[in-house]
Amino acid sequence: MATIRPFLAQRFTPETGPLVDLVAPPYDVISPEERERLAVKSKHNTVWLTLPEQLPDDRSKFVKYARSASRLAEWRRDGVLQVDELPAFYRYRQTFIDPVENKERTRTCFITLLKTEPYESGVVLPHEQTFPKHKEDRLRVLEATRSHLECIYGLYRDDANDVATAIDQAEWLPIADFKTDDGVRHELSMCIEENANRKIAAAMEQEKIWIADGHHRYETARAFREMAGEASSLIPEDFILIGLSSMKDPGLALLPTHRIINGKSLDRNQATSALQRFFNVRSVGNRMLAEEVRALAAPDTRAFGIVLPGETGLLATLDKPQDALNWIKGDGSTMLKLLDVTILHDVILEQIFEIKGLDAIEYTRDAEEAVAIVEATTDKFAIITNPPSVEDMRLIAEGGEKMPQKSTYYYPKLLSGLVFWSMSDFDIK
Repeated sequence: MATIRPFLAQRFTPETGPLVDLVAPPYDVISPEERERLAVKSKHNTVWLTLPEQLPDDRSKFVKYARSASRLAEWRRDGVLQVDELPAFYRYRQTFIDPVENKERTRTCFITLLKTEPYESGVVLPHEQTFPKHKEDRLRVLEATRSHLECIYGLYRDDANDVATAIDQAEWLPIADFKTDDGVRHELSMCIEENANRKIAAAMEQEKIWIADGHHRYETARAFREMAGEASSLIPEDFILIGLSSMKDPGLALLPTHRIINGKSLDRNQATSALQRFFNVRSVGNRMLAEEVRALAAPDTRAFGIVLPGETGLLATLDKPQDALNWIKGDGSTMLKLLDVTILHDVILEQIFEIKGLDAIEYTRDAEEAVAIVEATTDKFAIITNPPSVEDMRLIAEGGEKMPQKSTYYYPKLLSGLVFWSMSDFDIK
């Protein structure tokens, strides 16, 4: 099934500066303000590659991608980046405080090259829909740099613990250990022993991969591979950079993604009346909604917090989730239709509040941020929700279905800048 291989990584040299000043979150969670803050930390911060700047005198919107490629080549030429001498797998551990349960967790993954496959093959499984405009941007970066500058994140089952055994028996050489401003500890190590890496790769041949984070980048890599045409053997375009964790990893943490709806004011009485067609509704203070929604998370209940301008919102609960099967049309499975995120989009947004499409929707993982934004305006409201589970994600993907965009958020994100992979360093052995 899954084909992985160790690789020759490009990594920042110690002389470039502290690694904590050089890494960055993935491109799609960085605001313009955060991008500027990271760029100021170091002229070699990863955002200079992953989010190249658009300058006022650029003659084309594509100039910035060439700027990313030239900067990457310059960093390699000047010794800012150095290619490791031997192919390796990289073990990456993140220790953090789970923001939902407020307890310490450690999540482990290993970074590898993964041979991309069409979704139809059933080897790599998606679980949520994507935004086409994001894929175009990532394709431009990939075309210009011919490098994978960020890891996507995937999960595997490892029912027989063969992968875990192979990883545990390998020798891992420490590379880096530091904390980022959010308090997350990041530990990176590498395995260069050929026999150990063969065992890890062999164990993964029995596994499927579920994309947890990075659908846009995976689909971009597939499009890039198709552009390369037929080949009689493996070529660098076949592969993508990915961090892989077991579904049994105790450090897996899924956060909810809340929706902020722009340009629509809600009258409290009308909203209450509309929601009562489907839900039980009561008033709750905006700042208590997230706690109430989280406390009600259960297989036989669906709960949503409607944040309204002022200080008081609405708690909408559904005590018989199966009722949603009568409201949601289409060919989706029962499991897909009963997900919180499906009910949120199909029933609350489209049927109750008549929000069509995604243009008016913003996303945040921070319920306090959603409340603050709404309370400062008169033409916004927000919906606080619970996340799907890892098992939900697995089953939906296995069934060949997709959740709505931004349904899952695995916390914390894998940092970009720990390792890069250039296709020019493809090891053909």
